[in-house]
Amino acid sequence: MTETDFPADPERVQFLRAVADDIRGDSSESKQLANILYRTSDLYDDAEDTSPEEIIRNVKFILEVIERDGLGR
Repeated sequence: MTETDFPADPERVQFLRAVADDIRGDSSESKQLANILYRTSDLYDDAEDTSPEEIIRNVKFILEVIERDGLGR
């Protein structure tokens, strides 16, 4: 995919981030889902430089950390 597949859309960014803020709660699952939505909103934000591939890698990393019960710090 190219940048033109995701043209800047400030309204979409605002909507996705508002949903993320609404669902963010105390559980790790709600925080993770909110983070995924926030990262997805970056696709439509001119100020951010990301791609669907980067978001998928980020989500996979989040899921791997969950599976391992943390970062091991």
